[in-house]
Amino acid sequence: MLVRLIYASRASAPMEPAMLDDILETSLAQNPSHGITGVLCHGNGVFLQALEGDREAVSRLYLSIGRDKRHRDVVLLHYEEIAERAFAGWSMGRVNASKINAATLLRYSAKGELDPCRMPGASSLALLKELIAGAAIVGRAPERGRHTP
Repeated sequence: MLVRLIYASRASAPMEPAMLDDILETSLAQNPSHGITGVLCHGNGVFLQALEGDREAVSRLYLSIGRDKRHRDVVLLHYEEIAERAFAGWSMGRVNASKINAATLLRYSAKGELDPCRMPGASSLALLKELIAGAAIVGRAPERGRHTP
């Protein structure tokens, strides 16, 4: 059974490029073998991530993220069974929220900034889908190497 899980968290320390690269590289290395796809959006000390895959694999990864010292205040925003993936082409896509047009963020949030804890889960999903449609996501495959935030 396929599921989609969307969560938000706050960074435990300032988001340094090396930390973000490490998160992405770990995802790109491990997610394909577990059948997990998704996208990670980050900015202003906040993470917004969608994970898709087998229910058991997604649940294990979400629990692991909750124990990861780089995250704090992990909040489940949305969870659903799905018939098909929205992020099938992404082992783990990556979006730097500071590079998103403020008008796009304003469509989904009260202040035009990434604050997923103040957005309905459905709005978080719609934002991530719009970012894919607008080609705002990088980090599609492991062979792309290191990425700038």
